[in-house]
Amino acid sequence: MASFYTAEPPGYTDNMVKKIVSFFDKLEDKIRARLSHAPIFYALIGAVGIILMWKGVEETAGLFPWLFGPASFVLGALILLMSGLLVSFFIGDSIIISGFKKEKKLVEKSELDILKAEHQQTKEIVAKLDHLEKDIHDLKGDHHRGL
Repeated sequence: MASFYTAEPPGYTDNMVKKIVSFFDKLEDKIRARLSHAPIFYALIGAVGIILMWKGVEETAGLFPWLFGPASFVLGALILLMSGLLVSFFIGDSIIISGFKKEKKLVEKSELDILKAEHQQTKEIVAKLDHLEKDIHDLKGDHHRGL
């Protein structure tokens, strides 16, 4: 958004923001591509980044005297609840879905259970592929007939 006090043309700031976001997006892609070849180093860099970020959050929270103890806990819980991150982060989607389906936890499943589930999923994928192949064949036939 152009500032009221400057002579910037309309859309100038929006265009700059898009360029900056695009630059960092491309930079992230290049860095991830390089680091993915060294997973232990990648994990260490990620760990340091996360720790430094949370250190900064804690130090910033320390600037607000009312943000200690229970107030900090309540505010954090509210933010996580309102953003939908509390359950998905601390429990995980797969655990919730397996609970709805009344499935066993992965550690409770035997190798045979896992193989059966994989076999069933493979059969479903093959059936879908067969269906898609038939649809494509039918479409080609319609196209050749001029429909």
